[in-house]
Amino acid sequence: MQPNLQTAYRTTSVADSRHKVLRNTYALLGLSLIPTVIGALVGTNMNFTLLRASPIMGMLAIMAVFYGLVFAIEKNRYSSLGIYLMLGFTFMMGLLLGPLLQLALRFSNGGSLIMVAGGATALVFLTMASIATTTRRDLSGLGSFLTVGCVILMVAVVANLFLQLPMFHLVIAAAFALFSSLMILWQVKVIVDGGETSYISAALSIYISIYNLFTSLLQLLLAFGGNNRN
Repeated sequence: MQPNLQTAYRTTSVADSRHKVLRNTYALLGLSLIPTVIGALVGTNMNFTLLRASPIMGMLAIMAVFYGLVFAIEKNRYSSLGIYLMLGFTFMMGLLLGPLLQLALRFSNGGSLIMVAGGATALVFLTMASIATTTRRDLSGLGSFLTVGCVILMVAVVANLFLQLPMFHLVIAAAFALFSSLMILWQVKVIVDGGETSYISAALSIYISIYNLFTSLLQLLLAFGGNNRN
């Protein structure tokens, strides 16, 4: 009887720990939206002429800051400093939405398309998160597929910096939308299965997927549904 009680206690303890990580992950994701929105509002009113004049150098600078902050957050994923770094990171990501939002607002229906992209992103996130928390299927194999997909997408992005092909850019955006949706599914499933113990790391990875999903959807909506101002 006693071994059974100990086993039941351990099972309950593990389940509670996983639920706590998932709950805190969602809480930090929600909190991260605040600096993202503030950053986006600031970025919409900024001048990105220098970035447009030298897109390759601008991209390299952005990537350096991006990976620097990601590295710092991961180094502090079990401390409160990681939360503050995460909020600073999401503010920066909001700033980087500036050029895309400026482009969207040049269209007569740009504001509506931003709302549609945001709503679609929320719907995809809720759908993927729900599937991940309810399915009993083993999705560990999806990780290898996503790793290969990530490499291919990065190569495509770098290639298009030089090629500057509009249709190729839209293909990349569509691929990123699909990739990000699957990443959300896999990342939440990892938490549910106990493969992630840091809610800061979990929130960071899911946030990046949500961000990429939103920007990809918005680019596609602008390309196929944007109305030029008269």
